[in-house]
Amino acid sequence: MTTVVHETAAVEETAAVARALGAGLRGGEVVLLHGELGAGKTAFVKGLAEGLGADPGEVGSPTFVLLTWYPGRLKLWHADLYRLGDADASELGLEELPGSDGVLAVEWAERLPRPWWARAITVRIAHRGEDRREVSVEQPE
Repeated sequence: MTTVVHETAAVEETAAVARALGAGLRGGEVVLLHGELGAGKTAFVKGLAEGLGADPGEVGSPTFVLLTWYPGRLKLWHADLYRLGDADASELGLEELPGSDGVLAVEWAERLPRPWWARAITVRIAHRGEDRREVSVEQPE
């Protein structure tokens, strides 16, 4: 695994980290996002969408629908497990996504009952005061 830690001081900087990541993805990747409420997970997904050629303005928190997708160079599947509650995440069919033509981003990935993807990219976002964030991106080699 390779881990790169970024310090960001604005939402746009957090999105830029994700945009660069998204630009290098080829399809079939899974991005597992961790961070407390308001850490910037959805902002990260907006940047990821832009890097994949999707409209970042269309990306919102899919909290009430749990899963949505956006067209682009690669399809971006976006899951938000915050309100999953006692439901079983396996009922969402996430293990069948993203396919070779897409990327799956999962917010609140710690709510997955078990890791389904052996080679997932793990992103941890932590508050560091005011608008500052520490964004840790761990990728399989």
